[in-house]
Amino acid sequence: MTRLHPNILSIGASGKHAGLVVPELVRHGARVRGFVRDPSKRDEVLARGASEVAIGDLRDSASLDAALEGIEGVFYLCPAFHPDETQLGLNVVDSAKRAGVKRFVFSSVLHPQISRMKHHIAKLLVEDAIKQSGMEYTVLQPASFYQNMANFWPAVVKTKTFSLPIASDKAWAFVDYRDVAEIAALALTSDRLVYGTFELCCEDNLNRERIATIMSEVLHEKIAVESPSFSTWAARNRLPYSLEPGPAKMFEAMNAYYNDHGFPGNSLILRAILGREPRSLKSYLYELARGV
Repeated sequence: MTRLHPNILSIGASGKHAGLVVPELVRHGARVRGFVRDPSKRDEVLARGASEVAIGDLRDSASLDAALEGIEGVFYLCPAFHPDETQLGLNVVDSAKRAGVKRFVFSSVLHPQISRMKHHIAKLLVEDAIKQSGMEYTVLQPASFYQNMANFWPAVVKTKTFSLPIASDKAWAFVDYRDVAEIAALALTSDRLVYGTFELCCEDNLNRERIATIMSEVLHEKIAVESPSFSTWAARNRLPYSLEPGPAKMFEAMNAYYNDHGFPGNSLILRAILGREPRSLKSYLYELARGV
């Protein structure tokens, strides 16, 4: 039976990625309670369309339990490269079970079984807990997010160089997280995707040479490709997680895996669920160039 207007707890509702799910849920007729840790984000979450905001911490079961009162469905995306990612996910699953949540949608990662990347295995363990929870579930396995390109786009524009510690010929899959958000909303407001695990990738597996060509087309300037060592690249970009040994090691391992194997995926499932072509990297980069 389709449930058209569920009450949804959207966790991380102020986040760069998870925050994109809130307006999609509202567009699909859901009533959204946003869950955030920082009270100063309340107005931002309400502006995205949430009806109310719950303040709490994923490490605090009491705050999760309170946020889940009266909730029918949960959307969950874990904070990136969090050293306690598995435990945080298990905390959310356990609280959702106690609250009698009917449906749980988890934004995991493409190929979570890759053992060389600990943050992938962490998500796989959360997937396993969800599937044993007794709740209806949908597991989304998105590829690398276009939105992460915004982190180094200013450097590309300034230096005319696309620099990453990954071999330029290794291809990997991408997805616009707005497309993932649309599918998450479908999963929570209809029965179409219940008990499914879906790999979500755009049409092309792109290597950095091809990405640089697209950047050149967007900027009308030649963009070169550079492949520095991870330590050189991380120091140059002053990455926040480089200050924490655990997350830094996970990020370094991810880049090492991409350097050796790439990270390809298949677009069939994303296109089939959306019923249209996914957003392209070129269109996303044009948005960045226009400051959208």
